[in-house]
Amino acid sequence: MNLKVEINKLGDQAIVSVAGEIDAYTAPKLREAIIPLAEESNPNITINLKNVSYMDSTGLGVFVGLLKSVRKNGGQLNLVELSDRLERLFSITGLSDIIDISSKSEGGVQ
Repeated sequence: MNLKVEINKLGDQAIVSVAGEIDAYTAPKLREAIIPLAEESNPNITINLKNVSYMDSTGLGVFVGLLKSVRKNGGQLNLVELSDRLERLFSITGLSDIIDISSKSEGGVQ
């Protein structure tokens, strides 16, 4: 089970590309990579999930924790390029009501 996390900073925006599976084994690696971004002042984080093939509840927990940290520090979190499967997962759990998600890329994120 592999997970690849790539972080690019463009000005005050952090663009994170995630590829692979997010589950109980890989979630700690994802958390370790992205939580420091949320702890900056006024973080603006866009996470591209185009290449995520699977996510379980552990992965959802990472994003809930990230959102709490981002909001605490006055920032914004966007999840883009979610597959239909991931969109459905966020919708079923109600997280799509509190996290800004989109199946399309925004702001030049590809």
